[in-house]
Amino acid sequence: MNTSYDVKFWEIQRKTDRKTLSFVVRWTVARKARSKSFRTKGLAENYLSDLRQAAKAGEAFDTATGLPLSMLASELPSGPTFLEFAQSYVFSRWRTSAARTRETDVYGLLSLIPALVADLPNRPKGGDIREILRNHALLPKDRRGELARVLVPVLSWLEKASLPLVDLQDPRVARIALDAISVTFDGEDAAANTVRRKREVLHHLLELAVEQKELPVNPLHAIKWTPPKAAGTIDPRTVVNPEQARALLAAVPTVGRTRGERLQGMFACMYYAALRPEEAAGLRRQNCDLPEEGWGLLTVERAYPQANKRWTNSGETHDSRGLKHRAKDDTREIPIPPVLVTILRAYIDRYGVADDGRLFRTSTGRPFSSSAYSGVWQEARRLAFTAGQVASPLATRPYDLRHAAVSLWLNAGVPATEVAVRAGHSVDVLLKVYAKCIEGQQARANTQISQALDTDP
Repeated sequence: MNTSYDVKFWEIQRKTDRKTLSFVVRWTVARKARSKSFRTKGLAENYLSDLRQAAKAGEAFDTATGLPLSMLASELPSGPTFLEFAQSYVFSRWRTSAARTRETDVYGLLSLIPALVADLPNRPKGGDIREILRNHALLPKDRRGELARVLVPVLSWLEKASLPLVDLQDPRVARIALDAISVTFDGEDAAANTVRRKREVLHHLLELAVEQKELPVNPLHAIKWTPPKAAGTIDPRTVVNPEQARALLAAVPTVGRTRGERLQGMFACMYYAALRPEEAAGLRRQNCDLPEEGWGLLTVERAYPQANKRWTNSGETHDSRGLKHRAKDDTREIPIPPVLVTILRAYIDRYGVADDGRLFRTSTGRPFSSSAYSGVWQEARRLAFTAGQVASPLATRPYDLRHAAVSLWLNAGVPATEVAVRAGHSVDVLLKVYAKCIEGQQARANTQISQALDTDP
């Protein structure tokens, strides 16, 4: 190792290009120029201070790296980079995660990985980096396609630039990560629920790093950071009343040549049985007790959530999964009113069932895509609603039928415990989410307060 005491320092240089801002520490060792870039001025000042203190203490500097001997060990790679650990995080959760969970994990990392990089020259475009991550780097090897030749340098740059995972122990680096998840890819403020989901991904990743002894503690615990407030309750403006629901369900069959007719039963299950769309998609004939008269019974046991093919086990757009928030083979029984029994009996008489017993599918036997049934829903809204209602938040999504069902049950006086069982919620979550949709509470409370105020002391 060749060393020298001939060391000179320069002021920190502020460097700005069209997309990034960096702060460059510059010095020379044996008249050979050295530099290192940082995302924040504070990080750059700390680094320059360490160099100056080493020189002041009389340390020799390595001419190959430009570093004092005391800093050589700390500058050597220690543990995985953030990119490497993010890959291991995704792969470790892949087998046990649902397709949508895999997608959520990767979506969060699309913001984090490009932010936690060194300021190396020739930074690729953000879109190219995200394409590499989404379609290659964050997929298991057996699911990766061949990497396009033009993207090979992008992956090489990213692998070199990715910061060591241990750098997140610096609060300033951890805050860079939090800032990254707070904005969209275009730099606008991200929606509160999006920020919350991405923060959960970061938190879980860092908890795994602590578990695997890559970090001593989760760095987020030391950061005073308040996420944007996310709405935790259903907006009552989205909830239709029974008359409006019946008008929507009557309009659905008139949309398209056969698509609307095939979807009416699915939407009816979402309103009269409070099924989630993926639960309705997974409903089979053997799950339906449909007597000629009176109430029937649905036994919900499977769901068909939709996701991109790259995330599903089957390689199709829908995976068969167990029920949300339930054990693998758990089921949920939902009594259904005669009106839904009649709709389902008529549907089965006309369209039959798939080979596996599924009720709702396209004319080719495939599950309906979310874009397909959402398009039918929007047309049904235009047919059933006034112009003012169409422009309002009222039932803007098919999922709002489920919200309307649960709200109706609660307002009808069905005990919350029974509603929670039918809807597949815990009681606590049910009352929290639907608090604003329970009618009559305010009037009763006002009456009680008035009576208390009028009571003589």
